[in-house]
Amino acid sequence: MSNTDKIVLTGIKPTGTPHIGNYIAALEPAIEYSKTHKTFVFIADLHALNLIHDAKTIREHTYQAAALLISLGLNMDNAILFRQSDIDEIYQLNTLLMNVTPKGLMNRAHSYKAAMDKNIANNDDVDAGINMGLYTYPILMSADILLYNSDIVPVGADQKQHVEFARDIAGYFNKTYGETFKLPTPVIGRDTGIIPGLDGRKMSKSYDNTIPLMAPEKELKKKIMRIITDSKTPEESKNPDESTIFHLYKHFATESEIAEFAEMFRRGGMGYGTAKTILFERVNSVLSEPRTEYERLMANPNEIERILDTGAKHARPVAIETLARVKKAMLG
Repeated sequence: MSNTDKIVLTGIKPTGTPHIGNYIAALEPAIEYSKTHKTFVFIADLHALNLIHDAKTIREHTYQAAALLISLGLNMDNAILFRQSDIDEIYQLNTLLMNVTPKGLMNRAHSYKAAMDKNIANNDDVDAGINMGLYTYPILMSADILLYNSDIVPVGADQKQHVEFARDIAGYFNKTYGETFKLPTPVIGRDTGIIPGLDGRKMSKSYDNTIPLMAPEKELKKKIMRIITDSKTPEESKNPDESTIFHLYKHFATESEIAEFAEMFRRGGMGYGTAKTILFERVNSVLSEPRTEYERLMANPNEIERILDTGAKHARPVAIETLARVKKAMLG
């Protein structure tokens, strides 16, 4: 099997308005893979249920995620874009995999440990606010990966554990019932480092320091002009590697543009206001056309619904075949 014959799978969790950090870390890699590989891309609305308990909000965020992927260039000739919850087999495979998954594996999950650590730090009961959806999150993630015979799962370094768990669970299953699942491979994308937000910390909704990806042009400029900088004067030399402005610029510019911008920082004579304007113009030039298409799609939710329904119809036969294979192995 050549690399281009391998099946790629990625999921986007609809838990809020996507920002530039989401684009760099998750959306762009999925779009790049879709140019050369058969790619299953699902909107992980079931995973969102741990955080969001309002159906209207989840539906809105689902449409946002789908519209973003399409408008940013997901290759719909190679990609199957669908809503996770539209595939009934995912619920069944999740349940079946629970029967071969050791509890100790779930105890080691980063998401569960982080929730426990937060409770301990707040002097709360160690399991306060932790539901079984959060605790068994890695099993559902493994079902997502295994259901579509995935070979490659592109992830950030902090998400690698999910694919390792899928390999572990597939291994437990294969040892018990015979060779049934492929062992997927995590592929860590290019090292983007920490994507800084407006205040220099990691761009995160929890810090309220994000730049919304599809913000209208005026809002985009306003956000970028709010980036916190040091007190150096325009005349002074500045270190581009210490600048949030430069770090963000790198993800939207060519190599020659990046080199030129870095030199402008080092030689002095450029104020931060000018640097922010250059950043805004570069980001806006990349996102202008996708923004127009995104706004058109969001104004036509029925079109998004049709695209997701079509994707589910293409994903479902693969899911049905996998589940049948698993049930035969387990139940005869």
